[in-house]
Amino acid sequence: MYHPDIADIEPIVRAAGEAIMAIYRHGFTVEYKSDDSPLTKADQCAHKVIVQALEKLTPTLPVLSEESGPDVMAARHQWSHYWLVDPLDGTKEFVSRNGEFTVNIALIEHGRSVWGIVYAPVLDKLWYGGKAQGAWRIVDGQREMIQVRPHLPGTAWRVVGSRSHLSSETRDFLVPLGDIEWLSMGSSLKFCVIAEGEAELYPRLAPTCEWDTAAAQAVLEGAGGRVTQLDGTPLTYNKPDILNPWFIASAES
Repeated sequence: MYHPDIADIEPIVRAAGEAIMAIYRHGFTVEYKSDDSPLTKADQCAHKVIVQALEKLTPTLPVLSEESGPDVMAARHQWSHYWLVDPLDGTKEFVSRNGEFTVNIALIEHGRSVWGIVYAPVLDKLWYGGKAQGAWRIVDGQREMIQVRPHLPGTAWRVVGSRSHLSSETRDFLVPLGDIEWLSMGSSLKFCVIAEGEAELYPRLAPTCEWDTAAAQAVLEGAGGRVTQLDGTPLTYNKPDILNPWFIASAES
């Protein structure tokens, strides 16, 4: 069983971030996939950097990326252990140039995300960890352990939500909570804000794919939080459909 070392994985996400930022600074064109989601050269360059590095680091572990071809997508159901990658999570945020996009790498074992790393190139902030290891944040070269702060009764709920995908179902879900402090944010940063204690709840009642959530779920669980489907069961991976069900990420253990 492979145990990730931050010293091995951090250079990979930073290299992907550098490839993304080179394109971010100098302009780019936007294409659209069959599902109308945007695609840029930055997505493809980061994919290449990450996949080549992971294949060299762990030759026996397969890699599934959002930009992988249909042959890899078809093969994934045979895997018990693999890397799950979103080379540029938040392409809409990349296109709008608000800086709220990330590089995500997760290690999946038997359908669970056991370790993940999230890197925000514009912010130059990095989060990593897993349920069995704890969670950390690296800023300005300084590493510190992070932990969730659950909701205190009698105070407003600190809720983080999507900048690009706020659904009517999410609005309806929030009504019974009463007093809310709302924070809009793109990409997997929403999980990380909860993991470092700056928010308590992220309800996602809108579509996501497995690569959108895996790395940040591991970080949040490492910080003491949880990510569950609406029925309370854990959000899992390598499902028959790459789409996730609706879920709730929270600071509650």
